[in-house]
Amino acid sequence: MKEMDIMPILTLLLGTLLGAVIAFIVNFLRVKAVGNKANKLIEKAEKEAEKKKRDALLELKEETYRLKQEADKEIKEKKSEFKETEDKLIQRESNLDKREEMLQARSDNLDKKDNDLLVKQKELQEKDLKMEELLKEEMLQLESIAKFSKEKAHDLIMKRVEDEMSREIATFIKEEESKAKLQANEKAKNLIVSSMQRYANDVTTEQTVSTISLPNDEMKGRLIGREGRNIRTIEAVTGVDLIIDDTPEAIVISSFDPLRREIARVTIETLIKDGRIHPARIEELYDKVTKDINEHITELGNKTINELGLTRLDPELVHLIGKLHFRTSYGQNVLQHSKEVAELCGIMASELGENVTIAKRAGLLHDIGKAIDYEVEGSHVELGVDIAKKFHEDDIVINSIASHHGDEEQKSVISVLVQIADTLSASRPGARNDSLENYIKRLEQLESIGNSFDGVEKTYAMQAGREVRVMVRPDDVDDATSYKIARDMKEKIESEMQYPGTIKITVIRETRAQEEAK
Repeated sequence: MKEMDIMPILTLLLGTLLGAVIAFIVNFLRVKAVGNKANKLIEKAEKEAEKKKRDALLELKEETYRLKQEADKEIKEKKSEFKETEDKLIQRESNLDKREEMLQARSDNLDKKDNDLLVKQKELQEKDLKMEELLKEEMLQLESIAKFSKEKAHDLIMKRVEDEMSREIATFIKEEESKAKLQANEKAKNLIVSSMQRYANDVTTEQTVSTISLPNDEMKGRLIGREGRNIRTIEAVTGVDLIIDDTPEAIVISSFDPLRREIARVTIETLIKDGRIHPARIEELYDKVTKDINEHITELGNKTINELGLTRLDPELVHLIGKLHFRTSYGQNVLQHSKEVAELCGIMASELGENVTIAKRAGLLHDIGKAIDYEVEGSHVELGVDIAKKFHEDDIVINSIASHHGDEEQKSVISVLVQIADTLSASRPGARNDSLENYIKRLEQLESIGNSFDGVEKTYAMQAGREVRVMVRPDDVDDATSYKIARDMKEKIESEMQYPGTIKITVIRETRAQEEAK
């Protein structure tokens, strides 16, 4: 019974042991098989890795070789470039060395020349000193022989040369001007006389005061007003001085501005006729008269340009032309003077073949600056040029305005014609008036200038200062010097005096042979 119970246990143990052995064997075989397979895979991988390694090494060697070739090529090129640069630097260094040698040689030559120059300069200085000493000795001997100093000899020679040159210059000028006069004098006279004959007009003059007749002396009191309010208002509004004195049935308006004086005259005459005289009425009438006068000024401007046959003038410029009617110069009406200058310019331009329209325009506008010179600071020439430029006048017209008093150079024939016509219009008898004081002063100044020249015996101012006759001493002044005195006197009068028109200068040298019979 006990043996039967042990057997199954033993069998179980044996089976277990056998199973374990078999399992071990199977597992061992499986592990061995897997190991073999792994070894084979490893071996295969190693072979493939070896192959790839060899391929990679081969490619690396090829790439390395290629890079090396490229590097060698680049190095070779760089070496070649460096070689060229080095050759250039060597060449340049060689050139610099040669240049330095040349400069050094030149410097040596210059130093040598400097030394030679210093030696020669020293020799020349020594020679100059010797020459100066010799000249001084010679001059002393000459002065001793001639008994005449160097300064006196120099002054004498210079005086003789100056006298001879003055005579030669005066003779030459006289001869040349005589030649020119032979050719131009007759033609110029004929042209001017013809122009003046073809245009003639009455001369009108204006003064600085206007007189108003009154119906009775009671009107003076009404014009003065209570406590003088009316006369103060009139003077303040019109800008003139109202003179009310003992003159019966008359009052005087005083002003240097003719336009203001005319407006005041018309205003006062209208007040007298109206009878209503008080400050408000004065201002009202003044405004109305001013408007009417301005319209009249424009009418005068239009009438003037129509008479001259001019067109295309700006309305504002036409108004300025009309204002010249109320402007005077030495008592001469400027508008009438400007019309006269325009007519003369047109006639002379026609004779000479110049542009008649431009000539008339320049003549009419030459004094246009006088239309505003009471209102704006500046000379009438400057103001006239500004006005002409403002209204885009021709360059010839602008130059004629700027040069008609000699302030600028005349750039055209028409500019010269304007100056000539201006002189003719202003200088003809009765065209202008002047005060007695200025007249006498001008005559005295003319005679004083004439007497200031050496060799002049007496000077006479004649024809109201239009002509000067200078008597010279024939023993002291020859014919050529007489001509020089006339020319110098002309220049001195032009530079020192102000006068309308022209002044004729005549130098008279008279030689008389006189004996007495006994």
